[in-house]
Amino acid sequence: MADDIQELIKALSAVDAAARRVAAERLGTLGEKAQTAAAALVKCVGDADESVREAVNSTLEELGPPAKEQLAQLTTLVKDGSSDVAYWAATLIGRLKDAGSAATDSLAQCVASAKEMPVRERAAWALGEIGPQAQGAVEALKKAAAEGGPRLARLAKQALERITG
Repeated sequence: MADDIQELIKALSAVDAAARRVAAERLGTLGEKAQTAAAALVKCVGDADESVREAVNSTLEELGPPAKEQLAQLTTLVKDGSSDVAYWAATLIGRLKDAGSAATDSLAQCVASAKEMPVRERAAWALGEIGPQAQGAVEALKKAAAEGGPRLARLAKQALERITG
C-alpha cells in the first residue's frame, strides 16, 4: 500500500490534469492511509485545473489529521504566497492539535501578517487547536483580537482562551 501511495503522490505532479485529478480522487478513497500525502495534496490545492482543485479540496476535507512527519513541510507551506495553500496548511496543522506545536511561530506570523483574511483566521483557529503548547503566539493573537476584523478577533480570543486557560 505504501508504494501505491507514493505512486499517487508522484501522480499529483503529473503533466496531465486528468492524472492529477485521478490521483487526488484515489487518495480520497484511502482515508487515514492517505495522511502521508497531506503536504503533496496541499501543494496541489492551487492547481490550474478546476477539476484537480475540486478533487484535492474534497480529499483534504475528508483527510483528518496529517501524518506527524508532514509537519515540517506543512509549516513551510503555511508561509506560501498562495492563500489556498496557506489556508490548507494551517488547517492540517490545526488538526494535529498539540502535535503541531512546532509550527507555532509560523502560524503566529501568519496571524499577524498574511495578506488574506481567511488565512489569518485559519491560522488563529489552528493555534487554538494546538492549545497551551502555542504560548509563543500569545502576543500575535492579542493584537489580532484587538485590531483584527470581527471573525479574526473572535477566533483570536478563542485561541487565547485555549492557550492560556
